[in-house]
Amino acid sequence: MTDQPEPAPYPDALKAELLEIALDAAARAGAFLRDGRPEDLGVAATKSSAVDVVTEMDIASEKMITGLLADRRPDDGVLGEEGASVEGSSGVQWVIDPIDGTVNYLYGLPSWAVSIAARVHGETVVGVVYAPVRGETWRAVLGDGAFLNDRPLHVRPAPALGLALVGTGFGYLAERRARQAEVVRELIPQVRDIRRGGSAAIDLCDVATGRLDAYYERGLNPWDYAAGDLIAREAGALTGGRPGERLSPDLTVAAPSGLFELLQGRLEELGAWHD
Repeated sequence: MTDQPEPAPYPDALKAELLEIALDAAARAGAFLRDGRPEDLGVAATKSSAVDVVTEMDIASEKMITGLLADRRPDDGVLGEEGASVEGSSGVQWVIDPIDGTVNYLYGLPSWAVSIAARVHGETVVGVVYAPVRGETWRAVLGDGAFLNDRPLHVRPAPALGLALVGTGFGYLAERRARQAEVVRELIPQVRDIRRGGSAAIDLCDVATGRLDAYYERGLNPWDYAAGDLIAREAGALTGGRPGERLSPDLTVAAPSGLFELLQGRLEELGAWHD
């Protein structure tokens, strides 16, 4: 089991301010992405491979969010998927995914989201994930619980591993995908079933909401999991990477206590943390 950090005594006024800004930025960017999506939307660039795509809307969404943050809190740092990088001097860093689930967005599928987290001295204190097409906003503040719209969230009670509905995702490099497929081949007879939604942020929130019993994935970056991780933890999930480690690009695992340990141990046996 991975130890969960105790909430630090951050001022309530700061947490409330950061939450308000995150909600506002996510709502504005989400509405822009939902209402402004071109019918002929195409790929603007690729990253790690030909299927790891960036659209013009990813870039525009990140600019919209970073512009709002610069206006509201000009001394904060920023880390964004599409290249935004500001060091900052306030101790606050914003971690942004302007479209989590870009391939879903490109194809017109509904499971994509805007993900915004605020860290204070390296600890995530606010997380917001907004899925506009689904009409759902998840939010969490460190130590104050997690919510879907205005409904408090709690993870499902831990089932046996064989009865667990598990979410996962796949990377963009062919070699990694082949290895991940091998892990799924070994794991799927040992669980209820496996789902692949296409948005890590939504998958983590679906654990918090009880729509998934667990979630794991290799190859995520901080902007993929920062907000969803906090939301899952505030809903009662444990999160981590390999046994004894926190979640990282090597491996991200989220599940309620009792299932978390079983799934994490099985993923370690299967070598899910390496290609």
